[in-house]
Amino acid sequence: QVQLEEFGGGLVQAGGSLRLSCAASGLSFSNYAMGWFRQPPGKEREFVAAISWGGGSTLYADSVKGRFTISRANVQRTAYLQMNKLKPEDTAHYYCAADHWGLGSRDDSNYDYWGQGTQVTVSS
Repeated sequence: QVQLEEFGGGLVQAGGSLRLSCAASGLSFSNYAMGWFRQPPGKEREFVAAISWGGGSTLYADSVKGRFTISRANVQRTAYLQMNKLKPEDTAHYYCAADHWGLGSRDDSNYDYWGQGTQVTVSS
């Protein structure tokens, strides 16, 4: 059974940092691209970042470019999202997802597996 489990959410002041982790089990992790999405309160889910199976290619939403960094450790079967210079508008429920095509995508319909998410709240 495939499981993706997110860790690292919490409450942080604006300007602060958090690192989210996504631990995967039940799938050949190195064959999957990984993505991070978020759903702000009362809004639709939106793309944040994605990384290819080998880590050589990354994508970012314009709203987080230069502040967030996606990475992965295939041996540990874990993906990460380092979030710096957080803003109140980054407040959302953050989800990781796995895409079996391996290249990463902004389109959430391309992802096969999803975690339950972790809440990030940024206070002003």
